[in-house]
Amino acid sequence: MKINPVVLSGGSGTRLWPLSREHYPKQLLCLLGEQTLLQQTVSRLDGMGNVAAPLLVCNEEHRFLIAEQLRQMGKAPADIILEPVGRNTAPALTLAALALLKHSANDALMLVMPADHVIQNTAKFHSAVKEGSALAEKGRLVTFGIVPAAPETGYGYIRRGKGNEVEAFVEKPDAKTAAQYVASGEYLWNSGMFMMLASVWLDELNRFHPAMLEACKTAHEQGQRDADFYRVNAQAFGSCLSNSIDYAVMEETDRAAVVALDAGWSDIGAWSSLWDASTRDAQGNVMQGDVYAHATQNALLISQHRFVAAVGLDDIIVVETPDAVLVVHKDHAQDVKEVVSRLKSDKRSEYQTHRRVYRPWGSYEGVDAGARFQVKRLVVNPGAALSLQMHHHRAEHWIVVKGTARVTRGDEVFMLTENQSTYIPLGTTHRLENPGNIPLEIIEVQSGSYLGEDDIVRFEDRYNRTK
Repeated sequence: MKINPVVLSGGSGTRLWPLSREHYPKQLLCLLGEQTLLQQTVSRLDGMGNVAAPLLVCNEEHRFLIAEQLRQMGKAPADIILEPVGRNTAPALTLAALALLKHSANDALMLVMPADHVIQNTAKFHSAVKEGSALAEKGRLVTFGIVPAAPETGYGYIRRGKGNEVEAFVEKPDAKTAAQYVASGEYLWNSGMFMMLASVWLDELNRFHPAMLEACKTAHEQGQRDADFYRVNAQAFGSCLSNSIDYAVMEETDRAAVVALDAGWSDIGAWSSLWDASTRDAQGNVMQGDVYAHATQNALLISQHRFVAAVGLDDIIVVETPDAVLVVHKDHAQDVKEVVSRLKSDKRSEYQTHRRVYRPWGSYEGVDAGARFQVKRLVVNPGAALSLQMHHHRAEHWIVVKGTARVTRGDEVFMLTENQSTYIPLGTTHRLENPGNIPLEIIEVQSGSYLGEDDIVRFEDRYNRTK
């Protein structure tokens, strides 16, 4: 049977803050190599043969970013299903199974992959997938267990029986227990990757959580096509129980099987695991960006915006971005999520967005701000356009730095080229478009009593956004 890759792109990667943010999570970042983790996941089966186009399930907020990353790869997805709210991996997989069966004459063999994993040896991965395919086609629900490289306490474990049998799923152990597991040779890390027939998944889900299945069926049946995306019914999906694939089915079913995988796997769950998975220099350092290290060893040093110098450090992580700097000892890498919790409770924007914010038409970046004004740098992609909109509380000045702009201002439509500018009065309907073949760069100066992003009334939007 043809393999149907199902890529689950949920989660926000809070332990990889400040690079990973709620609106730009870790799977969209280039952490290892030139491709993002999402792109690496989608291309992981290249060259294997008999593989269908990938089906992705993602958060609605990330839809344009994911579509753009696929476009950059030249990959056309089977579909991109949007979750209006997060309900964990079991409902997400159920939506994928329902979608595949709707367009399949018989059944669909699903390979379920989270979008934020790293696998360094694709040949071994392909071999494991072939082994898993044979089991899944016989009606087994296959999980891939990682041959442990160390007594890791951050993962759940699977105890193997004879052959491919699963004896037990085990919760994250303490350090002593993890060491015993690894020494025994009987345990594998639980990777969160699976393989099964769509019909078998739905049958088993119906055994253990029929209400979840019904909620997902209703959400999918009452969904609507939105350009390149499929929107499930928000009310029906919102009523669905939140649960993982493991808890909902795998730990309950008598049809589970496990395939051992030893292919340089990592879920890059924290900065320390990125250091583990990266190539290090003679001092054990991993350095990205404009970085200098002296008398420093076993460190992870990342600079995105400014020069970073580290002197006399050991086992330290430093991550610099335009709006935040993280300094943490590797032993406390898991605690970075506490910073994100504090930012959330303080209602600060740094947990949610970077200084550069991506939109389907391009991006904008904050340059300066003060009482009653802020300055942004806008980049509008060739052929793209902002919505036809109006603001109640602010006026805008636009200066073209590069490219050509088509401006709608009230009843007027006119062109601006480099070094030309215009003024959009408060309450005036307006639109900015890039009719050219190169990116349009604009400096925008906003002034007024309120400058929040929610002060937008949209009249027309080619991306079907309402907010």
